[in-house]
Amino acid sequence: MTDYAALKADLEGLPIEDNPAIVKQKSRDFFWYSPVLKRQLDEVTADLVVTVRTEADVIRVLKACYAHDVPVTTRGAGTGNYGQAMPLSGGVVLNLAEMRKIKRIASGSIVAEAGAIIADIDTVTRQQTGQELRMHPSTYRTATIGGFIAGGSGGVGSINWGGLRDLGNVIRARVVTMEAEPRILDLSGDDVHKVIHAYGTNGIITEVEMPLAASYDWVDVIVGFDSFMDAVHFGNEIGNQDGILTKEIAPIAAPVPHDYFLRHKKYLRKDQSVCVFMVAPFAMSAFEVLAGRSVGDIVYRSDKATEEDLKSLPPAYELAWNHTTLRGLRVDPTITYLQVLYPYPDHIERVGKMESLFGDEVPGHLEFVRFDGNITCFGLPIVRFSTEDRLEEIMRLHEEHGCPIFNPHRYTLEEGGMKQTDQVQLDFKRDADPKGLLNPGKMIGWEDPNFDFQSPAIYLFPGLQEQNQG
Repeated sequence: MTDYAALKADLEGLPIEDNPAIVKQKSRDFFWYSPVLKRQLDEVTADLVVTVRTEADVIRVLKACYAHDVPVTTRGAGTGNYGQAMPLSGGVVLNLAEMRKIKRIASGSIVAEAGAIIADIDTVTRQQTGQELRMHPSTYRTATIGGFIAGGSGGVGSINWGGLRDLGNVIRARVVTMEAEPRILDLSGDDVHKVIHAYGTNGIITEVEMPLAASYDWVDVIVGFDSFMDAVHFGNEIGNQDGILTKEIAPIAAPVPHDYFLRHKKYLRKDQSVCVFMVAPFAMSAFEVLAGRSVGDIVYRSDKATEEDLKSLPPAYELAWNHTTLRGLRVDPTITYLQVLYPYPDHIERVGKMESLFGDEVPGHLEFVRFDGNITCFGLPIVRFSTEDRLEEIMRLHEEHGCPIFNPHRYTLEEGGMKQTDQVQLDFKRDADPKGLLNPGKMIGWEDPNFDFQSPAIYLFPGLQEQNQG
């Protein structure tokens, strides 16, 4: 049995929380988006929460926990959706939220500690250099940069820059290993893929270097359509306009916008599908031309909004990505969602097929992105949940129609489809975490020696072995 009194003695001087109610609160993320994960993970909790403020603190915690065989699960802001930061084996939740220094801003890049809030980074870089991060999740105002790297795949800005999987979107990650004497590793190039979207299973990210792009006072625009597919076609057209700079393109099917976007409801009809945009100010005149040629109507634009609306309405990115589902859950807690890829070049046809197959049982929500150099779309459709069996059938039907599912109802790396583990990554975990104490239970390739590395499934994060073999 673990001697937590001895562990606390070894960590004397660091903020330690052992109140069971608070520890359980800090052991949770947004796993409850999924009724499956809610059933599986609702009682999961750590034994202690330890807050660190410096990299030296991280080393101290990992060294002590290694000596006492205590699992460690990293936590930033807890905005993940799949149980990434939930301690399946108890132990210590390592809270990095106080490690939030911005260390260096240069032309085209920034270095920040893992706990820095993404919105705070952009505030500083905009003020000092007129730059901003290339992409961010919809939880922009609360998410940490380290949590985004360790648990995310892309987001607002992916229409231009692709995802975190693409070389160049994470320049460097500084990682602490969990050994008797923890080491500090600086990973760059292909090596960053060992820890991107790995849920902290193979090293604790303490610092990241990220690329920056020119910042703009983005204009939030909502264009209304009588049909979802009209919104989809217009989103695809704008995404392929080389001269119109956007940061967000999200078609969303009726009645989701009217029913779930409560503060925008006065602009929307219940039967109206929309496409949500973030447009660079200089591109608005060109955008208006194309909107005028479409069958849609601009129903809202932030550059023409009243002061009252600007203060009260959420920004466009908080209508998109996982915030679409979050707003829906606040109205109807019985819904859930999927994550789907509609492969280029037949993405629009596949979207139409899924709409005709499921109708209002699975209202559409797309995010246009650049994927392998092409403009295509991911789906985060709403699912009107009935049973787990029907949910599985809906996912199976997507797959059978050539629309790969990245399952948000699984908490492991491989089952969610977001990352493929292979021998290179397993060897790195054995080197960086020889006892397997980092976020145990999340990597099947570690837990199951018979795991099949040759699966034909599509992954957002290809295995490193595959990359290195070219």
